Amino acid sequence: MLKILVCVKQIPDVDLVKMDPETGNLIRTGVPTLTNPLDLNALEAAVQVKEKYGGEITLITMGPPMAESTLRECLAVGGDEAVLISGRPFGGADTLSTSYSIVMAAAMKGKFDLIFCGKESLDGATGQMASQLAERFDASQISCCFSIDGIADGKVRATRTLESGKEIVEATLPCLITVEKDNFYGRLPNLEAYLASKTAGITVYSENDIDGLDLQKIGVPGSGTIVPKIYPPELPEPGQIISTGSVKTDVYKLVEVLTEKGTL
Repeated sequence: MLKILVCVKQIPDVDLVKMDPETGNLIRTGVPTLTNPLDLNALEAAVQVKEKYGGEITLITMGPPMAESTLRECLAVGGDEAVLISGRPFGGADTLSTSYSIVMAAAMKGKFDLIFCGKESLDGATGQMASQLAERFDASQISCCFSIDGIADGKVRATRTLESGKEIVEATLPCLITVEKDNFYGRLPNLEAYLASKTAGITVYSENDIDGLDLQKIGVPGSGTIVPKIYPPELPEPGQIISTGSVKTDVYKLVEVLTEKGTL
C-alpha cells in the first residue's frame, strides 16, 4: 500500500487582506481564511492515486490552531489522517524553516512513497516549497504534472506540461509531485465524509513533540530570509478613456487633455 503525504496550507483571502500604512504589516484580523486552491489540486491528484493504486493519505500543515479547519476540509475529500504543526516558535518562518519543520514532523509518521503539494501558495507565491521539500525528503521530483500514468516497481510515470508541449517522465520513489489543475480539480465531499471530518482526530505536534527538532532551524532563527517591511506600490494616475463616438471629437479631446497636462 502506498503511503502518501499531502502538504496543504491555510491562507488569508488575498482579495480581502489590507496593509497597515504605518507598520507595513498585513492586517489579517477579521480576514477570512481558505485552503490554498493549488493544494486542493494536489490533494485531488493524491486521491486519484489512492483510488487507482491503493494507499493511505496523510495531510500535514503548519499554522495556528485555526488551521485545523483546512485539515478537516481535506479529510472530507479523501484524506485519511491529519497532522498540524503548531506553536509560537514556528511563527515567522520562511520556506527554508517551514520545509524543515514539515519534514521533521512527517518523519514522526514514517516514510512516504509519494508527496504532493501545490505549485505555490497564493499568499506568498514563491514556488520554492516543493523543491525544498523534495531535497529534504531525499526524493525525486516531478513538477507541472498533467497526468499520473503509472506506478509500479518502485517508479512513477507521469506526463508533464511544458511551455512547448508535454513530456513523459519516469522517477523513482519516493517522489514529490506538483500538478497542473487540468485533470485535478478539487472535488466536493459527500455528506457522510463531511460529517465524519468534523469529529475526526487530528495529531497536533508542538515544538516539544517532534523527535530531533532543532529549535534553531525553525521559525525566525531558521529562516534564511527576513522581510523587514511590506509596502504597496505607488500607483500612477489612473488612465482616461476617450470615446465620444466621433474620431474627430476624440482627437480634439485628446489634444485638450494633453495640453492641460503640459505634455503638448
